[in-house]
Amino acid sequence: MNGGLLVAGTTSDAGKSVVTAGICRWLVRQGVKVAPFKAQNMSLNSFVTREGAEIGRAQAMQAQACRIEPTALMNPVLLKPGGEQSSQVVLLGKPVGEMSARGYHGGRQQRLLGTVLDCLAELRGQYDAVICEGAGSPAEINLRRTDIVNMGIARGARLPVLVVGDIDRGGVFASFFGTLALLSPADQELVAGFLVNKFRGDVSLLEPGLDMLKGLTGRPSYGVLPFRHGLGIDEEDGLHVSLRGAVRESAVAPPLGADVLRVAVCAIPLMSNFTDVDALAAEPGVVVRFVDRPEELADADLVVVPGTRGTVRALRWLRERGLADALARRAAEHRPVLGVCGGFQILGEHIEDDVESRAGAVPGLGLLPVRVRFAREKTLTRPTGRALGEPVEGYEIHHGVAEVTGGEAFLDGCRVGQTWGTHWHGSLESDGFRRAFLREVAAAAGRRFVPAPDTSFAALREEQLDRLGDLIEQHADTDALWRLIESGAPQGLPFIPPGAPA
Repeated sequence: MNGGLLVAGTTSDAGKSVVTAGICRWLVRQGVKVAPFKAQNMSLNSFVTREGAEIGRAQAMQAQACRIEPTALMNPVLLKPGGEQSSQVVLLGKPVGEMSARGYHGGRQQRLLGTVLDCLAELRGQYDAVICEGAGSPAEINLRRTDIVNMGIARGARLPVLVVGDIDRGGVFASFFGTLALLSPADQELVAGFLVNKFRGDVSLLEPGLDMLKGLTGRPSYGVLPFRHGLGIDEEDGLHVSLRGAVRESAVAPPLGADVLRVAVCAIPLMSNFTDVDALAAEPGVVVRFVDRPEELADADLVVVPGTRGTVRALRWLRERGLADALARRAAEHRPVLGVCGGFQILGEHIEDDVESRAGAVPGLGLLPVRVRFAREKTLTRPTGRALGEPVEGYEIHHGVAEVTGGEAFLDGCRVGQTWGTHWHGSLESDGFRRAFLREVAAAAGRRFVPAPDTSFAALREEQLDRLGDLIEQHADTDALWRLIESGAPQGLPFIPPGAPA
């Protein structure tokens, strides 16, 4: 078997990432050696592979669904937004510079098509099947000429295409039909059919519409996936995600102690790797919220200042919002504050940035004895160590180089009282370390909270991935899906006018 499939979507956030992961987990349970692939990803949630390459966290999650180690081949192009108009371009796991959207789509993107096709071909040579994820919509007619992630990669590698639509948003039939009808005849030849995602209710009421869609397009539906809570793991946030007031989904089990523990995450601009707090939310009795007002820190037992692609911009935002003063009051009162990566840098005394913001010398919040200088070379590592008497591992993605001049050692950073800082993403996924940290937080906050002794974040992640595989196995036409992956799009699929504009 040397199969492949491109999972496209009618919109961003239609469910491409989780459907791709679900198909990967279903295939690996059938004994298929499978790998994920996304030619180009726009996300501030990224991960570091064992060889020191930076890729999207969604592809790392999909690799876990395949039960393999992630590599740079699985996400050859990563765009990390730095504002409305520009992004850092990460090619084969390493940053190659900043580029405006116009500059990227004006020529650079198209020149990368050969690179991404080579990466896909290399993966297909190593695995029985490669399940590819598209981006946005394949019907973005203004970008089709330079596309390397949707129909561009499908055409280049002759991949069949499955279009996913989120019915919970409404208008799914129009979205399916309109997506197909805005593709050129050559692109339409590869679109094999549709998959409905996030359906609530009686499927029999939907079936007449699916039959009519097949009559209109000549293409079947490959399944209807029911709505399930808690499956949006390791999201690709793009640029416009708003987590204001959002609550990360927590385990349904009640707390072991008498109290819950409340965690407030500052929703700073260009927030990166906010998935760090998922391990906290997995603990029974821990409630995690994203906030942007100082009064929302008042009842928090722990405040997290997360990573960001714009440290100086986020620092300015915290000051403008009054959150900087609220953080300073917390530190003075010995109430827990944790800064991760960019958040760690913000808590320091001084920032020298001629790379990211080019703002030069900027005073930090002064809550930790740390001075930060931004280097042009990005640090991309997978460190391991011990902290709070427990083994811990994580990953680092940052330009800022921290000089720690005092305090008590904490991972690569330091702590002063109940203010903690580190560059390590993912450290809270280490179960023993997380429990030890939460015990300290609870004691400092005066909460009768007890961490569960048996919560395994890795096991919970595996359960989530198995649930995705179950969705595909139970609600998709797996026989038809298998034929599609193995043999490609059916021949003779009809053209639906008007097609792409000239």
